[in-house]
Formats: sequence, C-alpha cells, structure tokens
Amino acid sequence: MGRTPERIPVLALWSAPRCRSTAFARMMAERDDHVVVHEPLSLVVDFGEAKIHDRVAHNERDVLTALREIAAEKPVFFKDTTDFHYPALLADEEFLAAASHTFIIRHPAEAIASHHKLNPDLGRDEIGFERLYEIFTAVQAATGNTPVVIDSDDLLDRPAETVRAYCEAVGIPFVPEALSWQPGMRSEWQSTSKWHQSTSRTAGFARSSGATVGSVAADPTLSAYLDYHMPYYEKLRAAALRP
Repeated sequence: MGRTPERIPVLALWSAPRCRSTAFARMMAERDDHVVVHEPLSLVVDFGEAKIHDRVAHNERDVLTALREIAAEKPVFFKDTTDFHYPALLADEEFLAAASHTFIIRHPAEAIASHHKLNPDLGRDEIGFERLYEIFTAVQAATGNTPVVIDSDDLLDRPAETVRAYCEAVGIPFVPEALSWQPGMRSEWQSTSKWHQSTSRTAGFARSSGATVGSVAADPTLSAYLDYHMPYYEKLRAAALRP
C-alpha cells in the first residue's frame, strides 16, 4: 500500500466555464483568510504563463508546485475551469489526494448559452462538463471519498445556506459578511476580462440576464453538445450538497 499524502491547505474549486465560479471566488477573496488564485491552469495553457501570487508559472507542473509553496505560508483557494484539459494535474495523484478539491455546477443549457454568447466558435469539449467529471472521478479515486459539489442555482437561491454547507463540508469557518462585496473589475481578471464583466457588476450572488437557453435548443450543434454533456452534469448533480 502507498503512503497517504499529508494534507495541504489548498482548497480548489473546479468548474465548467460559465458556471458562476468567479462569483464564488469573489466571495472567497472577501473573506481574506486565503490567498485567492484565479484560474492558474487555464491561464498557463491559454497564454503560456500564469502569475500565481508572487510567482510565475510556465506549465502545469509549475502551477502545482507554486500552489504547494504558497500554501506552506498561508492557506490557498484557487478556482479553475475545464475548457482545457490538464493531464499533469490528473497524473499528480499526490496533489489530487492532498488538496481539498470541490466542484460547482450549473445546468449545461444555461452554461452553453452563456458560453456561446461570448465564444461563437465554441467547440464541444470546451463546454467542460466531461472534463469536470474526469477530475471529480480522479479525486474520488485518489481519496476514496466523494468530493464536495455545489449547484450554483442553490448558491443564488439560498446563498447563506449553501455557503454555510460548503464551509462545513470543507472545514473552514462560515463568514456571512463575505456574501456581499463592492462591485468592480479585479486586477486578476484583467487578462480575461470579457469573461468576468457580469461578475464585476455584482455586489453578491445574483442572477443576471443574458443568453437564453432557447438558443441552445434551437441550434442543432448546440443541442447535440447539450445531449453530450448532460450525463456528466447529472452525475455531478447527484453528488451535490443539499443546503
């Protein structure tokens, strides 16, 4: 039997794109008890480098090393999205087992509509629910436990109850004051600012008007994408907390 990795104070939130993970990260920043890192793996894949607190990473392994090093000084929260595939993450069983990995979901019809509005050339795999479930099952295999999942609809409908349940599940204090914040575009969002405009206008968890799910059903390509990703969403939804 292999040794059990020592736990590290890294809390991850994995999300398919357009599933309200940025709003959750904004709440975590308001707490001010974690170093909050914005999409380091996405950035390093997309741009070839990512600034992680006071470090610069040039590949996935650099990212995972930086997160470990920062966590030796202060607890880290990072969120990332699965529009990309992360083979080095999936190969790092120690990181999968030692960090706390959590997941946020949204109905794929809504996520696809929102994603397509910003990226009309959207491809099937970029929607991300299959990759999200792949990370979920990898964490499950590495830890022997079912990871924490929250549904972002619950976050909007019952923010205090949902965040409280999340905090209890991952072992951090519930900070009700962090459920509201000052609107604005944060510096870590600048390089991908078009994706974060809606969150920059919020002062808390709230629904925004935007692309409608009818556009997905009416488009044969998007409708096929929806059919492909629904089974992965449904498996994740079955594991979601019930606040």
